[in-house]
Formats: sequence, structure tokens, C-alpha cells
Amino acid sequence: MPKAFVNSESAATIQTSLAAIFVSLELSQKTWVVTSLSPGDGERMSKHSVPAGDVTALLTRFAELKGKARARSGNAFPIVCIQEAGLDGFWLHRMLTSEGIESHVVDPASIAAPRRRRRAKTDRLDGEALLRALMAFKRGEPRVCAMAVPPSPEEEDDRRLGRERKALLVERVRHTNRIKGLLFSQGISDFEPLNRDRRQRLEELQTGDGRPLPHRLKVAIGRELDRLELLLDQIKAVESERDEMLEIKKWKVQKADERESDEPADAPSSACAKRLHGLNGIGPEFAFVIWHEGLYRDFDNRRQLASYAGLAPSPWQSGSIDREQGVSKAGNPRLRCTMIELAWLWVRYQPQSALSLWFKQRVEGGGRKKPNIVAMARKLLVALWKYIRFGVVIEGAVMKSA
Repeated sequence: MPKAFVNSESAATIQTSLAAIFVSLELSQKTWVVTSLSPGDGERMSKHSVPAGDVTALLTRFAELKGKARARSGNAFPIVCIQEAGLDGFWLHRMLTSEGIESHVVDPASIAAPRRRRRAKTDRLDGEALLRALMAFKRGEPRVCAMAVPPSPEEEDDRRLGRERKALLVERVRHTNRIKGLLFSQGISDFEPLNRDRRQRLEELQTGDGRPLPHRLKVAIGRELDRLELLLDQIKAVESERDEMLEIKKWKVQKADERESDEPADAPSSACAKRLHGLNGIGPEFAFVIWHEGLYRDFDNRRQLASYAGLAPSPWQSGSIDREQGVSKAGNPRLRCTMIELAWLWVRYQPQSALSLWFKQRVEGGGRKKPNIVAMARKLLVALWKYIRFGVVIEGAVMKSA
């Protein structure tokens, strides 16, 4: 499995000479700026533009760079490429890797930038900054940038269901709020668009001053209900596909001996998500998100895991100043929000677990709830990671009844 990130501190020594052609790609929707630095070229950066999405032109440019470097030095040099994680996703990285080119995807927020109030920013300057960051990373300089580890196409596709469901829920809230807002302007505040009798209730509604609902308003709300019902059907389809993917329905219904004899062997992702879902307080959606947004990756230690989730501390120390700024929020926001929600549920549904008792002790001792629930979310994420990866039983945790 891929690691969550690549830390430049992993290199034992800092190399001072690297025999390679370094290339940075500044990607946009119209053009790609190719900035390169080749051996024997007087340490000068060359810049070239190719049309966005023109892979043939990009590979041709790479071939030209290799040919010129070979003509100058008589040696063949490999190409090391870098690009920012962004709108283009990881397809270009996968294509370059398939062509035998060493490719890196960097978190753009991890690259140091000038702190002037009005700093210059162009594609050319960004391409040069990317190139310098790549060379420093390859030399082994510590903390120069954070390289992302792209997921495989299968892993990227598996987590699509959770993200689609989240987008559909946001759209559902938008439609229900619009319907309630239209009716509230007529003095109606007790209409629930998500109830099954919404159509019948719409026909019976009267305004606050006793009039029937205006015709055009009723027609407009009817169209909103059409869109809302389509969303509800789509949400149901996504949730059904998610449960089918995790085999949760079959797991709930069948007895243990029937599962052993009739149920096919679980895929690793399905088995791990099932183990999460087996804990009291974790439903199918949380199990799906926690696994596909975080725990499917390989982490070396708990600090990497907390950093990936954005739950790592961010101290502020300078001279006599020494304070904590809270969690970094620099990681996966979906995983972080899910873990904080789960921490509240864990206190409710796992009251006798060691983590819940720790939280209650901190709060009863005068600690504030919000900072402590975030700290508990970090502890719970680490505990779930140990439970899935190493089989370490969470102290005091209760499993769902069969």
C-alpha cells in the first residue's frame, strides 16, 4: 500500500550533485509551462509552453531536453518531474510514470513563499519555485516540501461514493431550505419537505392570513419537490451501492456460521470496513469514510496519521512566546470532520471505553469540551488504526450485537 506522504527527512544525507534533468510543470486550463534545468547548461532555467492536455507535445519536449543534454555532455540523463496537486488530479502523474519518468506531486501549500504584502506571482515564477523545491527535495533537505502519494485508480474510484453522497446531501439541504423559505414568506412554518406526505400537505396548505396557496407559488414548489425527490432517489441509490460494496446488509442478516459457509471471501477493504462497522457507534457511512479516506493508506506511525487527518498540533514558539494554536487543519478535511463527529458519538455509545472516560475526566476537571473532543478524535483515530492494522483491541469498546 502507498504511504500517506513522503517526508524529505527520510534521506540520511544531503546530496550536493544530482545527475538528472529537473522539470516542473505549471498546469492551467490553456497552457502548461515547462521549466527545466539540465546538466551542463550553465545553471540556467529554460522555459517552454505547450498546449494544455497535449501529452505528445510534452513528451516531445522531454525528448528534446534529453537530446540537448546528451549532446553537451555525452551522457544520458533521466528526467525528474514535479507538478502541484490540483484540478488536473493524478492522471498526468500516472501517464508520466508509465513512460518511465520519475514524477512527483507536491502539496502546493507546503512550498515556502515570500511574505511580502504584494508578492509577484506568475506561472513562470511558480515554475521556478517548483523546480527549486524539487531539487532541494532530491538533495534530501529536510522539511522543504510535502510530496503527496497519489492513490491508485481503484482506490480513487472506491472513495467516490462517499464524496458523491456528501455533495447530494448538500444539494438536498439547499432545496429543502428554498422550499421552507418560500412558504415562510406566506406565514407557513410547519411544512417538512422530507416527509412522505409532502405532496398531500402541499395541497392542503393555507397562507397565514387564511388564503389558499397562490397558484404560481404552488407550481414552483412542486418543481422544487420534483428535484428534491430525484435527489432522494439518487441518495438512496448511492447508499445502497455503498452497503453492497461493504456487504453490510449480508453481514447484518446472516448468522456467523452461514457467513463462513456461504459468503464469499471478503476483499481487504470490505473486511476492514466491516470491522469498523462492527464497533458500537460506527455506522456504514462513518466506516466507509474512515477507511476510504484514511485508513486504507499505510502509515509508519501515529504522528503521520494525525498529520494526514489535520489533527496534529501546531505550536507557536518564538522567544518568550510559547502557546498552542490548535490542530493544523492541513490534512484531509473529510476524515477530520468525520472523526470529530464520531468522537461525540463515541462518548454517547461507548460510555465505558477508556477514551470516553478520559474525556469525561478532563471535562469534569474543568477542561473545555471543544478542545478535548478534538484531542479525543485524534486518540480515537489512532486507536482505530491500531485496531485495523495490528488487531489491538480498543480498551472498553463494545461490539454490536449479532
